[in-house]
Amino acid sequence: MHAFRAKKPLHAAALRGLAVGASALVLASCAVGPNFSSPPAPDVARYTPEKLQSPGSDPAGPRVAGQRFVNGGDIPTRWWAAFRSAPLNELIRMSVERNPSLQSAEAAIKVANFNALAQRGLFFPQVGANYSPSRQLVSNDVSGPGNTTQSEYSLHTAQLNISFVPDVWGENIRNVESLDAITEQAQFQLEAAYLALTANVATAAIQEASLRGQIAATERIIKIERDILGILKNQFNAGQAAQVDVLAQEAALAQSEQTLPPLQKQLAIQRDLLTALAGQFSADAILQKFDLERLTLPANLPVTLPSTMVAQRPDVRAAEASLHSASALVGVAIAARLPNFLISANAGSTAFNFSQLFTPGTLFYTVAGSATQSVFDGFTLYHKQKAAEAALDQANALYRQTVITAFQNVADAVRSLQADARAVQAAIKAENAAKASLDIIQKQLVLGQVNQVIVLNAQQVYLNAAITRVQAVATRLSDTAALFLALGGGWPTDCPTSDWRSCVFESRVASK
Repeated sequence: MHAFRAKKPLHAAALRGLAVGASALVLASCAVGPNFSSPPAPDVARYTPEKLQSPGSDPAGPRVAGQRFVNGGDIPTRWWAAFRSAPLNELIRMSVERNPSLQSAEAAIKVANFNALAQRGLFFPQVGANYSPSRQLVSNDVSGPGNTTQSEYSLHTAQLNISFVPDVWGENIRNVESLDAITEQAQFQLEAAYLALTANVATAAIQEASLRGQIAATERIIKIERDILGILKNQFNAGQAAQVDVLAQEAALAQSEQTLPPLQKQLAIQRDLLTALAGQFSADAILQKFDLERLTLPANLPVTLPSTMVAQRPDVRAAEASLHSASALVGVAIAARLPNFLISANAGSTAFNFSQLFTPGTLFYTVAGSATQSVFDGFTLYHKQKAAEAALDQANALYRQTVITAFQNVADAVRSLQADARAVQAAIKAENAAKASLDIIQKQLVLGQVNQVIVLNAQQVYLNAAITRVQAVATRLSDTAALFLALGGGWPTDCPTSDWRSCVFESRVASK
């Protein structure tokens, strides 16, 4: 920006003329540089090369909950409610209300907005007032020839300083445009923080449920292995089993028990994570607990159109706002190379007594104007313009990369869900087969018809199958949450920034 400072005074009539002239200059100004327009939506009709197909499962395999992609559907505002978990709903509400990351994002919006408002102040004349009283004693040597007396007097000066920058080339217009875009970017970053927080809470809750399932499965295996150990000890006491079989079973039991503490540690750490996401200290643990049996797999999964997804994902919109800001800064750099106009003035009054300050004959004013143009600056301004243009190219590339990544996220989530149903089927089938095999072997062990090696293998196979089944179910739930995240969530466009929490959680929005 070019700064103007008033150094001399101005009369009322001259002030009016200056204001009219300045207004004419502003109205006649043109903003140099590129005029920004939003990038068009990619000319892409789908997320995968083939037509979107809902997740399928083997009709001959174990029955699993079905899911269906609804092409072109809208993401609900409270998408996490599709899991039908009251504890999850309450924990997300707590997190949105208390998490400092959202509060930081809200403060960032205010910072950007106030900076934009401050820049707008340069559209108006800058006015300052000054009052300077003084008491002076004149020396004999300068009071005049033959004058041997010193003169002492008071001097009061009051003046109004006025400065104005005519935005002839639109430099300030482009600066304001850039700062407005940064404010818009901060708003989309708030949406991104909200979406990331809700998705992180949902995913962390699913992971907690998975750990509880794995712990329960491990405890079932430990109970079975203890029962088998009891059988072998009875057989050993009766002379029907060797001591080596008893020792092998004790080792297998100890190995299974050894897997339990790491799972319990992970569960405790997961609880700490959920507590932190809820904006609470680790000592104030949350009350909500999560189990896989109490999380419902959403049946209908809306998959928005690609153009809608691009317009809805906050990271894409934030990248677009960054592109807008970079475009405006090119105009700022171009305007800095053009002639700079200066208008300055001041008006005031000087008198020996304060009471005489505004009497006739004490007023004074000065009006001045100038135009300056850099003749040679070592190509500094030229290279600053080229740097701004390169920054625009960079922002454009980052925007396109953000869009590509968004499509990749959706495609990954779709592919994962298409495979998850079959993975859960296979895991259930493997667990059922392993349990049936272990039950038969356990009965045969009572009759002394199998050796200990077969028993140990059956126990390990069942433990692995049970853990895998729990993880497969949890993965399907997590991938469902990942799809909602990839599609941009369901931020309501009619929510005011000042009270968006109430808007998000009120029943009217929840029904969308």
